[in-house]
Amino acid sequence: MKILIVGGGGREHAIAWKVAQSAKVEKIYCAPGNAGIAQVAECVNIGVMEFDRLVEFAREKEIDLTVVAPDDPLAAGAVDAFEAAGLRAFGPRKNAAVLEGSKAFSKDLMKKYGIPTAAYETFDSPEEALAYLETAPMPIVLKADGLALGKGVLICKTLKEAKEGVQSLMLDKQFGSAGNRIVIEEFMTGREVSVLSFVDGRNIRIMTSAQDHKRAKDGDEGLNTGGMGTFSPSPFYTKEVDEFCRKHIYQPTVDAMRTEGREFKGVIFFGLMLTEKGPRVLEYNARFGDPETQVVLPRIRNDIVDVFEACIDGTLDQIELEFEDNAAVCVVLASDGYPEHYEKGYPITGLERFAEADGYYVFHAGSKFDAEGRIVTNGGRVLGVTAVGRDLKAARANAYAATDWVEFGNKYMRHDIGKAIDEA
Repeated sequence: MKILIVGGGGREHAIAWKVAQSAKVEKIYCAPGNAGIAQVAECVNIGVMEFDRLVEFAREKEIDLTVVAPDDPLAAGAVDAFEAAGLRAFGPRKNAAVLEGSKAFSKDLMKKYGIPTAAYETFDSPEEALAYLETAPMPIVLKADGLALGKGVLICKTLKEAKEGVQSLMLDKQFGSAGNRIVIEEFMTGREVSVLSFVDGRNIRIMTSAQDHKRAKDGDEGLNTGGMGTFSPSPFYTKEVDEFCRKHIYQPTVDAMRTEGREFKGVIFFGLMLTEKGPRVLEYNARFGDPETQVVLPRIRNDIVDVFEACIDGTLDQIELEFEDNAAVCVVLASDGYPEHYEKGYPITGLERFAEADGYYVFHAGSKFDAEGRIVTNGGRVLGVTAVGRDLKAARANAYAATDWVEFGNKYMRHDIGKAIDEA
């Protein structure tokens, strides 16, 4: 088979790495890819939103399966474009990707079908949102309705912060048109857990749990980022939590989407909050999470191409997902200053160590080749250093040891990824 992967970050590198393990695959392409992905795939200079060029390339190269990984092209209808051309593609169609593309849609869906989530209200008018806040309990959560690179959520402790948040989202357009509409919801407390799943329209197969760290600095301080690290499995995702979620959240979400005429095929990411009153849905994503993918895929035993095809063909009920009896931790090496201002173009050294070490992986999020053929930094999040171990503490120790193998000019990381493990 010939596979095309759409995207160019750490998630796509992890997917490409896993696809390369399939005995079915003879050639992998990635658009646009990065310097790390280039080790397992041929990178082509086509942007993720250039649907016509992507489809033309897939036809020209006789691609058997395209995997659309990022949120923006999924929400804009990339899978629809491939299917309209008679090509197989993995991922939800546009009318199903709205599960992530619109916070208001997903909240309304959960309310309609009784899927547990936080109480909320939706606003198109900043004036009405500000008036509502005057009587709302604090702290409170503001969410941009549209896609905002995983950063469009503001947790406001005071009324003053909340009003400034409305100003930022709806008037100053911090996240562009994503903030034309906002969702204001109750603030929930508890442990956060991420659960990825494969879906074929009717059936759902749950992957192992994970937990992300969004804040830029140690101790969950600083600005929200795309993710500074993650670990899998979560010790807080118990058998009882799993049973509750399967009954009240996972399958009901798949059934609700089908009932709404929005059959979902692909990956649903469930962002959960484990509250005193039980698990609640924080958010849905309509694709693999980043960097959750970097700790989940190294633990999965299945041929992932088989799973992709089962999702497309509606035969996921014939697949049983199997995972290694181990744990994984990913520490993101970022450019100092991320997620605001940072410099790029620093040479990266030490990457060859990973090719020689079993159970250690480095997934490139922001890298490229410079004019001299060196691998250099090319983003805020640069690398995801992942390691497995017999348990979470061992995996964490391994991952942090491996971060010392790599150097670049303005290297920055959090030092407490997975610290919650010690509290479990």
